[in-house]
Amino acid sequence: MPMTRRPFWTVWGAVGCVVLAAASVGTVRRPQTSPGPSEQYERRDVMIATRDGVKLNTMILTPKAATGPLPFLLLRTPYGIDGAQARLDTAYRELAEEGYIFVFQDIRGRYRSEGRFVMMRPPRDQGDRLAVDESTDTFDTIDWLLANVPNHNGRVGATGVSYGGWLTVMAMLDPHPALKAVSPQASPADMFLGDDFHHNGAFRLSYGFEYAAMMETSKENFTFAFDRYDTYEWYLRLGPLSNANALHFKGSLPTWNDFVAHPNYDAFWQYQAFAPHLNRVTVPTLNVAGWWDQEDFYGPLKIYELLEKHDARGMNYLVVGPWNHGGWTRGDGTALGRIKFDVPTSSDFRERVQAPWFAYHLKDKGRLELPEALTFRTGANEWANHAAWPPVERVTSRSLYFREDGRLGFDEPTPLARSFDSYVSDPDHPVPYRARPVEATYDPRGSGWPVWLVEDQRFVHQRPDVLSYATDTLDDDVTVSGRVVAHLFAATTGTDSDWVVKLIDVYPERVEREPQMSGYQLMVAGDVFRGRFRHSFEKPAALVPSQINEFVVDLNGHDHRFLKGHRIMVQVQSSWFPVIDRNPQTFVPNIFEAKASDYRSATQRIYRSPRYPSRLVLPVVEH
Repeated sequence: MPMTRRPFWTVWGAVGCVVLAAASVGTVRRPQTSPGPSEQYERRDVMIATRDGVKLNTMILTPKAATGPLPFLLLRTPYGIDGAQARLDTAYRELAEEGYIFVFQDIRGRYRSEGRFVMMRPPRDQGDRLAVDESTDTFDTIDWLLANVPNHNGRVGATGVSYGGWLTVMAMLDPHPALKAVSPQASPADMFLGDDFHHNGAFRLSYGFEYAAMMETSKENFTFAFDRYDTYEWYLRLGPLSNANALHFKGSLPTWNDFVAHPNYDAFWQYQAFAPHLNRVTVPTLNVAGWWDQEDFYGPLKIYELLEKHDARGMNYLVVGPWNHGGWTRGDGTALGRIKFDVPTSSDFRERVQAPWFAYHLKDKGRLELPEALTFRTGANEWANHAAWPPVERVTSRSLYFREDGRLGFDEPTPLARSFDSYVSDPDHPVPYRARPVEATYDPRGSGWPVWLVEDQRFVHQRPDVLSYATDTLDDDVTVSGRVVAHLFAATTGTDSDWVVKLIDVYPERVEREPQMSGYQLMVAGDVFRGRFRHSFEKPAALVPSQINEFVVDLNGHDHRFLKGHRIMVQVQSSWFPVIDRNPQTFVPNIFEAKASDYRSATQRIYRSPRYPSRLVLPVVEH
């Protein structure tokens, strides 16, 4: 693929790259001036039969001007394929210009495919020869393509974003011999510990409610009809979670019923997660994630981590950019919300990483010189390459301690008469996760959902139920690269509690170049932990009122530079509504069956003494 922009090294600096050489076979001739690449493809619609007789609706797009055998690129989805050809002009333009036989497919039970849809269908029992799952459906599809589509080179690549990313991972569990490269992107890995439906056991209410309704009300996407624009108010009026079935779903949605039946990390969630299954690297894998992915940030990093344990041949790679969910497939990626990155991160990824990756593995083009992990360092706004993720070279673990008077510092706390800060958490007045109004997640008129993770956190700063700790103005840059973990020593007057911790970059009070960014509070990392699971996600237990416990909150991490003149802030709160359901703050066996009377206010204490040193542990890069 010819270079059409500035030289590679001026984009990536010292970062490793993929260099392409010319090839004479398996390419597409392009006219001097050509329309969008989608118009250069011929469409064929087929129904592909799987081993149990279920037929899957499939669109095959073949270049009209192919000069040799081409590989397949397979993209399977539950969201419908009718508009897939147009995506060759946008999300897959660089791949389409390179030339592949694109195959888009509705998974079983969705849109025009036959069969019964099962949300995140678990891997099959290998001992059951008649069992099917998404892996067998992929295998059978590839078998059919090799036998029925002419002019191919016998190689298949697979990719997809979100659910499509998960389907890509499923394809590599028991891969077809022709599957030679995969790129799972924003794939969930564990729906209880860190992805769409729960974070550290805390239920993601608005997302779980609206997604289940969208996917399981009909074979095609469905939008739940809220009776008010601000869903913060709607979910508050909903009351206890039991009202979701009593008032709306009536037991008709299998996924919601699973939420209710499995409130803990039992065998249902554990088997559905990838940890038991990713015990080998079967094909070269390019894992892709976004720092501000509002749906699946935990997943791609966990998949990379699980595969890395078995990657004896060096086939497992990771790319993380400054994107929200699937942001690398849209636009040029020079900004997310109000945060600017100065370089076209998305188009650079598509052109200089993704397209060469598949060309190398499926067409034998070029040389692969991609670093083990390639991350975009926000704040500094530059790409960084790493020999491992999390990085270990020139990285020192440093503790950032909560101090008196709302201070934050690397110096350890000293004994004080008052060694804690407190606030009242009221389930009837929960802290919103983004500024109101909170539009529906999939509101066709537009929603703040895609960019809420980069929203200015001043909308909750100085609320009486949010604690804030901040450093003095930084005299030097502080670069954090790797996993960020909060150690919170806390007590509650209730018997259960949620703890939300956010790491924030506070901009200077005067930003001359962009006055609207003055004082901006950018959340770099943040997550929630449900207190009942402090000892075990499988067996929750009540908290003892007023007893001090250590809660370890994994914020997953980032690669970010806090610039000189900025401040580092940490915010702590006990609700994040309605993205996280309200904790009753009274221990009940199953929050999905809690009564309205179980929801009670509680006084929370955050300790900051030498004995109970609440802190964030940061991986600080030595300059």
